[in-house]
Amino acid sequence: MPNMSPTKTPMPHQPADVRNKNFSEVSLGYTEEMALNEAARCLGCKHRPCVAGCPVGVPIPEFITQLKVGNIKESGEILSSTNRLPAVCGRVCPQEAQCEKYCVRGIKGEPVAIGRLERFVADQMLKMENQTSQNINPNGHKVAVVGSGPAGLTCAGELAAKGYAVTVFEALHIPGGVLSYGIPEFRLPKAIVAKEVENLKMLGVELRLNTVIGRTVDVDELFERGFEAVFIGSGAGLPTFMNIPGEELIGVYSANEYLTRVNLMKAYDAAYDTPIRKSERVAVVGGGNVAMDAARCAKRLGAEEVSIIYRRGREEMPARQEEILHAEEEGIVMRLLTNPNAILADKGEVSGISCVEMELGEPDKSGRRSPVVKVGSDFVLPVDTVIMAIGTSPNPLIGSTTPAIQVDSKGRIIVTGRMASTMTGVYAGGDAVTGAATVILAMGAGKEAAASIDKFIKNT
Repeated sequence: MPNMSPTKTPMPHQPADVRNKNFSEVSLGYTEEMALNEAARCLGCKHRPCVAGCPVGVPIPEFITQLKVGNIKESGEILSSTNRLPAVCGRVCPQEAQCEKYCVRGIKGEPVAIGRLERFVADQMLKMENQTSQNINPNGHKVAVVGSGPAGLTCAGELAAKGYAVTVFEALHIPGGVLSYGIPEFRLPKAIVAKEVENLKMLGVELRLNTVIGRTVDVDELFERGFEAVFIGSGAGLPTFMNIPGEELIGVYSANEYLTRVNLMKAYDAAYDTPIRKSERVAVVGGGNVAMDAARCAKRLGAEEVSIIYRRGREEMPARQEEILHAEEEGIVMRLLTNPNAILADKGEVSGISCVEMELGEPDKSGRRSPVVKVGSDFVLPVDTVIMAIGTSPNPLIGSTTPAIQVDSKGRIIVTGRMASTMTGVYAGGDAVTGAATVILAMGAGKEAAASIDKFIKNT
């Protein structure tokens, strides 16, 4: 019997006044009973509109159909046939703007909770996973992957499954890229990332950590070492600042630095001696998911007041609505239609942030209404820490050390089609090409690049 409830099966969460003091996962996940109840809401549409909204083409009705009858292993095999990181995607993908956006059940109610079901199935698969190497016939070809974020891991997994000997080069001391250093533990537990990486190693993927491509070794040298193609998925880790007075002060962080100290260096764990400011009043500038992550981390680290400063209104915020709601529930103050114009100092350290109120004018080139200053509305917000979360761009290192790989004015690698760069045999995808975007879009690029590399090598 189909479940014709117009609303999703609720996801259990930690209470807001409890979770804003710890780094344990906020969303607790479905029980099997909840998952089966929600799966029964899926109509199994033959035209599968949800699949068209998925950047990696997950066969959504098929994996849910198996879940409906309790075949979790079969459901998981279908899910992982197109998605190399399903437990990650089930937690951080913006399903509301992708697969769930096109769900037929969303016409007269809420769409099927595809992301929650994906998380449930993927987690069950991780629990039952047989940690033995998969029997894949090597094809005798070698490919290098630069970066172990979502784009790189996906590309590596796709190629390894086809028999390629894949080596992933990672600059940091642990794999995962933004999954490890950027997304907080309370949204994406690092044990989940480690398990997903371990599954790729079972395919034969080799990881070389602490290797900076462009410094330790450059792209030309990779070819000299026998690699027949290279995929660059090095992400976008170069922070952007506003170039306003005071950004050089003690107490000003980029969101990347702040989140790296929290997530990768475990500033939230007393067992680690991680240098990070003990803040009382924090301002986070920006309105995306990264801004929400930084603000929620600051609150958990003990700040009494944390404010999000964003120059547009709530409807224009690029962050997921779920993340905005969770932040508000946890006590984060939303100071919308507000823009900073200077960071103030007392004895060389941050003492406040000077702001001006804004109002929305005519839409800009992207269709978003442009904010304009309200004359005479200046005010000062007392803070001791400012975190800039207004975007990132790709690190220019690879482009500057390998001139054959052309980049645009923002440092993004130029691809000519099917993820091919301007250097023969070199492909690129994810944030290194698009600038900062979502995990699932990076995965889609990694998957497309893997198909292009396979075709390139077979035709060489």
